[in-house]
Amino acid sequence: MNLEVAHADSADLPDFPADLEWVNAREPGSLRALRGRVVLLWFWSYDCVNCINMLAGLRQLENKYQGRLAVLSVHTPKYPAQQPNEAVLKAANRNQMRHPVGNDAQWRAWQQYGIDAWPTAVLIDAEGRPVGRFVGEAALRRIDDTIAALLENATTRQPQAEAHEVEAFRSEPRMPLRFPVHALATAGKLYVSDTGHHRILECTHSGRILRQFGCGNAGYWDGDSADVGFNAPQGLAITADALYVADTGNHCVRRIRLLSGAVETLLGSGACGYESPHPIGKPVSVSAPTALAVADDRVYIALAGQHQIWCLDLRALTLEKLAGNGRCGVRDGGGPEARLAQPSALAAIPGTLLIADAAGNAIRQLRLSDFALGTLAGGAPYDFGNLDGPGRQARFAHPCGIAVDGMSAYVADSFNNRICVVNVHTGETATLPLQWRLHEPQGLSFGAGALWVADRNAHEILRVNPVRGEVERIPIGE
Repeated sequence: MNLEVAHADSADLPDFPADLEWVNAREPGSLRALRGRVVLLWFWSYDCVNCINMLAGLRQLENKYQGRLAVLSVHTPKYPAQQPNEAVLKAANRNQMRHPVGNDAQWRAWQQYGIDAWPTAVLIDAEGRPVGRFVGEAALRRIDDTIAALLENATTRQPQAEAHEVEAFRSEPRMPLRFPVHALATAGKLYVSDTGHHRILECTHSGRILRQFGCGNAGYWDGDSADVGFNAPQGLAITADALYVADTGNHCVRRIRLLSGAVETLLGSGACGYESPHPIGKPVSVSAPTALAVADDRVYIALAGQHQIWCLDLRALTLEKLAGNGRCGVRDGGGPEARLAQPSALAAIPGTLLIADAAGNAIRQLRLSDFALGTLAGGAPYDFGNLDGPGRQARFAHPCGIAVDGMSAYVADSFNNRICVVNVHTGETATLPLQWRLHEPQGLSFGAGALWVADRNAHEILRVNPVRGEVERIPIGE
């Protein structure tokens, strides 16, 4: 089915497969029921950074054309762990999606509508005919222009269908934390990215909140302590006097001065972009910084949306790309040939930067002497699984966290709901036996003699004794 070009005599799109389940709507989605309105049918997968980047633009379209545009999302999974309704519902709630979200667990809608990439948007006119297919996050402007033209067309000037708005009747329970992504422990403090509440918390190890950075609502502005705007902050890194924040939703890196509480932007413009590094002093637009590491006055930055690692030298005030040619993949080497696949966590050890390459299902290592990129353990973008063993024989499923203690790198193997231990020299991988069920664990740190885990979908921070396998839930703010 060619949806790239609209034809006046195009056939109506068939309605959704009967077994497509709608995870956050009381009634099943129906194209037939939406005749009289323009429909944007959006295919996505919640592991895909380009899909997540596109959500802000979709919200703008929903607001701009409220009552005239119906948005329906169909989630088609990459990983088996994404097939259950509950996993898709968590993703819809985590991303604050308020339109109907269908779970295409068996890829039937994907095949029926001839989709072949994430993200893909299909526009359907008021008479139920496909008028365009748009692939990739860069298509938002063309989608907007096409919607405007459809709404101006005389054939759409007819009584509009009844509004098909959805109330998220299966929202998350109100809890002190909402989808926390990173827990960073020092000898005396615990810092938490309370991602769904758009804030950073400074806590005691027992969970008492000492300070809050960020007002609690999504926004983008610098300031002091709670009078600051963050948007879905994720990775954290710390020095003696500063906490660095990967402010993912704002596509920025921020610095919190711990003595004063002042927050400033070091990298990014507040909007997604794909610029190359250039001299400090002029805003550089980047895509989805998710993780940070600090060593020797250098801030290492994982840009998941650009599949690259950058370095900000705080002393020389320079910005440099270290690894990744911008194309998604797992390819070792140096210079323009090396590829990363959505790097999502970093850990610095002497001479090397360890990388949890989420979409590559691999643990990578970047040698800092010559920036040669190698693979320590794991497979490739579509070579995932749940398997211990030597280096390249081990298999992960979207690893999103990494922390180091001596020769052991602890990895949050997020879609396998497990923590792994990887030898930093040999790549030998083993599952850490825990007396606890995890729910898509993400950010890790090792501090104060324990492993700290942000168990994202359970809205919890855990303290783990890796020797005994004992797990303790930290009652943040309770």
